[in-house]
Amino acid sequence: MKIRFLGATGTVTGSKYLVETDRARVLVDCGLYQGVKQLRVRNWKPPPLDGVDAVVLTHAHIDHTGYLPALVRDGYAGPVYCTPPTQALCRVLLPDSGRIHEEDAAYANRKGFSKHHPALPLYTEHDALRALESLSPIEFAQEVAIGDLHLRLQPAGHILGAASVALRGPKGTLLFSGDLGRSDDLLMPPPSPPGSPRWVVVESTYGDRLHASVDPLEVLAEIVNRTLERGGTLLIPAFAVARAQSLLYCLQQLFARGLAPEVPIYLNSPMATSVTHLYERFPDHHRLSAEGVAELQAGVHFVRTVEQSRDLTSRGRIPAVILSASGMATGGRVLHHLRSLAPDNRNTILLPGFQAPGTRGEALVRGAEHVKIHGMQVPVKAEVIQLDCFSAHADQAQLLDWLRACGTPPRQVFVTHGEAVASDVLRREIGEQLGYPALAPEFRAELTLR
Repeated sequence: MKIRFLGATGTVTGSKYLVETDRARVLVDCGLYQGVKQLRVRNWKPPPLDGVDAVVLTHAHIDHTGYLPALVRDGYAGPVYCTPPTQALCRVLLPDSGRIHEEDAAYANRKGFSKHHPALPLYTEHDALRALESLSPIEFAQEVAIGDLHLRLQPAGHILGAASVALRGPKGTLLFSGDLGRSDDLLMPPPSPPGSPRWVVVESTYGDRLHASVDPLEVLAEIVNRTLERGGTLLIPAFAVARAQSLLYCLQQLFARGLAPEVPIYLNSPMATSVTHLYERFPDHHRLSAEGVAELQAGVHFVRTVEQSRDLTSRGRIPAVILSASGMATGGRVLHHLRSLAPDNRNTILLPGFQAPGTRGEALVRGAEHVKIHGMQVPVKAEVIQLDCFSAHADQAQLLDWLRACGTPPRQVFVTHGEAVASDVLRREIGEQLGYPALAPEFRAELTLR
């Protein structure tokens, strides 16, 4: 069995792993690169994926699925295995991604700020809709044969439908952690233990740090109160999947307990709106009761249309909380809110999670005085806060605990899906604390599993 690391090496984006045996070629994840330009340009260079028999998705986030429309457009016609919630989420996320690519290209052409003439989308909404036809949902623990490999998915926490991927071959099992959730997540159950894989590919988003031991409600209450006392608006760039719903849950609890004055909550993301409704459809994939799901949505102003979004943006500073995608401020409606609210020091921009290098979110966290939005330099005078207590990723201790639960020590652990320092720190801790051989592979490394 061989594995090629075609993404998510030295970075948290672009997840792609090609597993090859004598009788099978399986691509685990098909993610889009985001962040700095030297990574984004890889999206335009097709990876070596000829002859792939099957694709398996760990979960629906774009850094794990966002290249799939391009792969299918360019000729892939095989199955794409995933859990039913992942299929449902992809039906929301991938067409939206295609629209954003088209809209960004069209906007660049209208304003003339692209270096390419004309600017073209990486793929279109039509390409994404075609890709959805390839999705083949399977349940947790269901086995599927792909040549001489046997595929099985197991719960990973993190978001609805997220899975770890086990590929059992003639010489043993290769387990991909996918993105692992937290054992103390507000909405999601903890990841299932890994079993006894011979080889493990583990993510390392938070491989070099621990989550703060704080009460997220207390922290959020302080931020909301401070912003409202200034007469400002709280803007939260939030991922449409999981992060937005966790924040809605906390805000509802905040107001219900009287920890902050109740103000309107606007969810300005059609994608996040659709995802929120999926919690009703998949009750066995999260912690909330039916009553809890109803409370999650009570009183929230769902901003669906472009006209409603423009109206909200035109109001400028108002006593309210606005959640809008994307979570790293790389695109979407949140950019219009940033243009409107960032120049006012009475407002607050809350970044509730990891911000990849090269993104606007990371620039804001670094204290940038200006950020470029739609070709314009926008001054940043609003208060900027980053919090990790809302992250849906396991931290270093939780990653090590998950690996420690292996029934037998794996022969090799491959540390991926983290920035270079985070991956290297986790690699070292795996060796020192657990005694497992561990390495952080380089981009496009090809290794034989023996």
